[in-house]
Amino acid sequence: MAPTAEVGGAISIVSICAATAILYVVGTIVYRLYFHPLAKFPGPIHWRISNIPMVYHIFKGDIPFRVAKIHYKYGKSIRISPTEVLFSDPQAFKEIYGHRPPGTEELSKDKDLYNLLPDRPTTIIDAPRDEHGSLRRQLSHGFSDKTMREQEPIINEYIDLLIQRLHENCGRGPLDLREWFNWTTFDIIGDLGFGSSFGCLEGSSYHPWVALVIKSLKESAYFQALVRLGFRPLVNFLYRGGYMTKNSEYLELVSNKLQERIKLGVERPDLIEGLIKSREKLNLNLGQMVGNASLLIIAGSETTATLLSGAAFLLTTNRHCLEKLTEEVRSTFKSEDEITLTSVGNLHYMLACLNEAFRCYPPVPGDLTRTVPKGGTTICGEYVAEGTTVAVWQWAINHNPLYWTDPMVYAPERWMGDPKYEGDRLDAVQPFSVGPRNCLGRNLAYSEMRLILARVIYNFDMVLADDPVNQRWLEDQKVYVIWEKPPLKVHLAPVVKKSG
Repeated sequence: MAPTAEVGGAISIVSICAATAILYVVGTIVYRLYFHPLAKFPGPIHWRISNIPMVYHIFKGDIPFRVAKIHYKYGKSIRISPTEVLFSDPQAFKEIYGHRPPGTEELSKDKDLYNLLPDRPTTIIDAPRDEHGSLRRQLSHGFSDKTMREQEPIINEYIDLLIQRLHENCGRGPLDLREWFNWTTFDIIGDLGFGSSFGCLEGSSYHPWVALVIKSLKESAYFQALVRLGFRPLVNFLYRGGYMTKNSEYLELVSNKLQERIKLGVERPDLIEGLIKSREKLNLNLGQMVGNASLLIIAGSETTATLLSGAAFLLTTNRHCLEKLTEEVRSTFKSEDEITLTSVGNLHYMLACLNEAFRCYPPVPGDLTRTVPKGGTTICGEYVAEGTTVAVWQWAINHNPLYWTDPMVYAPERWMGDPKYEGDRLDAVQPFSVGPRNCLGRNLAYSEMRLILARVIYNFDMVLADDPVNQRWLEDQKVYVIWEKPPLKVHLAPVVKKSG
């Protein structure tokens, strides 16, 4: 009888464990749906009880579009995980990212999501308030109006080379403008950041660094998803075991490039000069310098190239907009020499085209998460408990029919005071974020985009190549922090200049 008793005892233990596990799961589900501090916020049931649906769509690359659909179904505020609430409201930009009243703690960045690499020093993107302020003050010198005017010859050198290369290659069939814009912006940021380009335009090919940027960001998206599932120890193990290869290779290249720049030993109007001069005062080690430099590269190149690619696609698929912009550019300038950082500021329709491209195709379509401080806070009139992750997702708010007339239509006129769009909430578009941590490079980005687009339109007529991939260029893209862009094939025809 003893063996039977032992078996019965074992079965009882297993049954108790199974029942306990079931009760725990059921209890967790009931708590998260009905008793959790965030229970009042609507959303799909399976998203409110688990991180798994969100992580699935992160891996799938369609998370911004899924979030938008949830907003449209459930409203301006939604819960998309047990601890995360999103807002689709222009006011939320100010209350989540904006300046806080004196004595009020700011909504901080989640270190687990912003700093995936263990032992990596903080950077301007995830530094505490005081450290962030010091770093920002030093980096801001590279983005001042004075410095930008000094940078203009450097920027023009690469735009000149872009136009030259496009003329040399435009007779060989459609060109991939995605590549050409990437090569241009990476060469510019290479020179402005480190004193030498990556040689992309010179060789009409990608520097290994460019490919690594894209791959490292995709890798980061995957590892960020694992952190959301509670697998931070696994991420640490994989990193220390050498499995985050793209991030490691990328940071090594940044380190080498940065050290070359430091060895130049000369002052120049670039983006990194202020940081180099103040590294001892700020007590910055090489790791901190590398981290901040890597952010400059991504923010100053990939996002600008993405917006230019999106603008080219949207213009070539909306011929009436392209024709109107072409008329503005070619009637404003009698010669190409007249196209300068200052003069492109007079292209009002171009600015409308770029702003509408930011709305339709934001370079960072997802979230910039923040964590609610101790004591909780109120966002858009709703109390949000401390420790909650909150954000505004750009793709969702940029296409929300609550704020836009014909939200899926590319219409630069909505930025020109057209009565048809008078009810549109233009303040819902914030591609550079707002508040104390907004993007330093806003003016540089707009200047680069205006110069490049004006020069291309002045020199070439553009027609989107008749290709199925081209026609669905935006629809089929996936997002891993940034867009995973396919080739954008466009026919370029040199403009015949009128004599006299």
